[in-house]
Amino acid sequence: MAEKLILPAEVKVCATCSYWDGERQVDADMKLVVVSAECQGECLVQGTQKHGLLDVRKDCECIWEDLEPDEVVADKKL
Repeated sequence: MAEKLILPAEVKVCATCSYWDGERQVDADMKLVVVSAECQGECLVQGTQKHGLLDVRKDCECIWEDLEPDEVVADKKL
């Protein structure tokens, strides 16, 4: 069985980005993302396979986007 990791949704790794198409579970109430330690998925922006735990803070081509629904993000900006 693969080791599971629990990440705060605001941590800037591929698995917490809305453009990452990999296997994950999202708890919207707790704002947590659960992934396996070996998770892989496709970056829908770059069209390449990315490890879910890849730190994207220094990736210039990354367009990391929070997993929160648009209406929640819009309310915070008001």
